[in-house]
Amino acid sequence: MSVLAIDAGTTGVTAVVVGPDARIVAKGYQEFPQHFPQPGWVEHTPEEIWQATLQATREVLTKVDRTELTAVGITNQRETVVLWDRETLGSPRRAIVWQDRRSADICTTLRDAGHEQRVSELTGLRLDPYFSATKLRWLAENEPHTWALVESGRYAVGTVDSYLIARLTRGTWHVTDVSNASRTLLFDLAGGEWSDELCTLFGVPRDALPEVVPSWGEVATTDPRVFLDLSLPIAGIAGDQQSALFGQTCFAEGDSKCTYGTGSFILTNTGTTPVRSEAGLLSTAAWRSPDGVTTYALEGSIFVTGAAVQWLRDGLQLVGSVAETQAVAGTVADSGGVVFVPALTGLGAPHWDPHARGTILGLTRGTTRAHIVRATLEAIAYEVRDVLETMPELSSVRVDGGAASNDLLCQLQADQLGVPVERPEIVETTALGAAFLAGLGTGVWSSTDELSATWALDRSFTPAGDPHAIAAGYARWQEAVRRSAGWALV
Repeated sequence: MSVLAIDAGTTGVTAVVVGPDARIVAKGYQEFPQHFPQPGWVEHTPEEIWQATLQATREVLTKVDRTELTAVGITNQRETVVLWDRETLGSPRRAIVWQDRRSADICTTLRDAGHEQRVSELTGLRLDPYFSATKLRWLAENEPHTWALVESGRYAVGTVDSYLIARLTRGTWHVTDVSNASRTLLFDLAGGEWSDELCTLFGVPRDALPEVVPSWGEVATTDPRVFLDLSLPIAGIAGDQQSALFGQTCFAEGDSKCTYGTGSFILTNTGTTPVRSEAGLLSTAAWRSPDGVTTYALEGSIFVTGAAVQWLRDGLQLVGSVAETQAVAGTVADSGGVVFVPALTGLGAPHWDPHARGTILGLTRGTTRAHIVRATLEAIAYEVRDVLETMPELSSVRVDGGAASNDLLCQLQADQLGVPVERPEIVETTALGAAFLAGLGTGVWSSTDELSATWALDRSFTPAGDPHAIAAGYARWQEAVRRSAGWALV
């Protein structure tokens, strides 16, 4: 018995097959284009996400016995919003991506009108362009003809998981799970359902939203006519960061992980009660069991980390591949005084400044590409430290995601945090979490205790280096962040 997991990320789709021993036995990947129609705007074409899903799955199916597959798990980039025709499944416009900043003025208007405290009270979130409802309100205000078909019931509204499930089932199901619903600004976190009050505030018809289902258990079935001749139960759904928390087997209250992806996200399991933060962290749902029990988390969301490395590759062409950054950065002992604040789409936790912009300081005639590459890796470590400084003291941090394979980054992170950084043998824990959920929902694994026993350490990075130099570097970083603030308004 094996499980197929589909991880629909921000820059590509990964499909993996996970065996009953909780090991990834095969993998497929397909990148899809990013669209930037205006500064601060980020969009995806839904059809390109769907085609990437099919291609990644085709690739993984060539490496396994498809008759062994028992279920599908879905995990996804979260706050991105998608519209699609309920009958044709075609999308009338591109999806607005979680990184998109176009709704900043809407957030300001709602904040000035005094709504933020109530929104935060209900959702555990804050008024920021990051979240789905602000993007939907922008659509209602700026594309009234499209929005009229949402209001009439012709177009469905959802996050990427909902869209993919609609495509996988040939439009039969319109569902999401609590981890995705809780990122929309439309979900009552304590009440556990869509909020009529919030739907009214943002102008979103509740009937357009998907049904909220448990995070594991059989909730839909793929249609073989559209999904590569596969008829499988969809038995696991979770937003990517909650899925990584699950994949890292952080099932106990206080367990924490940091995922290095397009952005970086630190989550701490807070048990069955939402915990509120006064320090810029988000209260969010982690997952909901089939018996209706919701587990919550505190989250620090950093918008640009891995995306900064991709920018070095694609925008500045300083490296030929993401993997090359470790070797290039390793040719210099430090960043030579260069500090890079990768606020390319504003700053997330704990600063929450949608108007901040990317800033590179400390350049001299002696600055080389190696210094800039190293400053980028240091920036990732600094951004994570900024978030963890607001959390209760940790004894260690589990890391995952593509950049977790970078030894230099893991060491820089341990130096900044002053605690061991633990890297598991499987760093693709986002896809692994979706597989775990689907397998738990179909009996491949009997319990979370059984899953916990599968976690295995690859390497632990212990703090090293000169504490005075580390402190001085972090102080420079904090000053650089201050200088990047509000730049888009200048």
